[in-house]
Amino acid sequence: MTASNTPTTLLIACGATAHEIIGILEHNNLDFMKVECLPAHLHNTPQKITDAVRDKIHESREAFDDILVLYGDCGTGGQLDAMLLEEKVERIPGAHCYELFTGYDQFADIMDTEPGSFFLTDFLAQHFDRLVWQGLGMDKNPKLINLYFANYTRLLYLAQTESPKLEKMAEDAAKKLNLKFEVRHTGFGKYEDFLCGFSNN
Repeated sequence: MTASNTPTTLLIACGATAHEIIGILEHNNLDFMKVECLPAHLHNTPQKITDAVRDKIHESREAFDDILVLYGDCGTGGQLDAMLLEEKVERIPGAHCYELFTGYDQFADIMDTEPGSFFLTDFLAQHFDRLVWQGLGMDKNPKLINLYFANYTRLLYLAQTESPKLEKMAEDAAKKLNLKFEVRHTGFGKYEDFLCGFSNN
């Protein structure tokens, strides 16, 4: 058991959502929660996410009364859910952060309307060059653009905040990928709904 003046619930999250999760905690006075993030680049190797989350659970279990995981399936093919079932740890429902930011029905509508959508969040807009452009090697081999994005038709920027700077960065990313550019303002989406559901527990 933790001391009364320390957080009692640990949130294990992706580094790509750290800013948003901290904002939710501060805005809603959820001071009994503490967030610890795993590296955002794990999404380039989703097969490593399950083990990384498990390791964080094991090293943290004695220090917290409760642990919640703020990952979607995130490309683990059900392995994350299987591990969390064994560990008796709950995660936020959803496939990935794009669905969690937009909402489940809204994301389904987006994909029905234009399935060839490539998504950026605030974090990915800010770090597009490092995580996507350079991370996928397109800076060194521009021919990879057509290989990776041949089936995409638009870049949809899911904006958590009203930031002209980030919107311009996302638009520049769309130009690099030769995709049309659209913006949808989402706020914190299902992340806030999920965390606030524990505020009175």
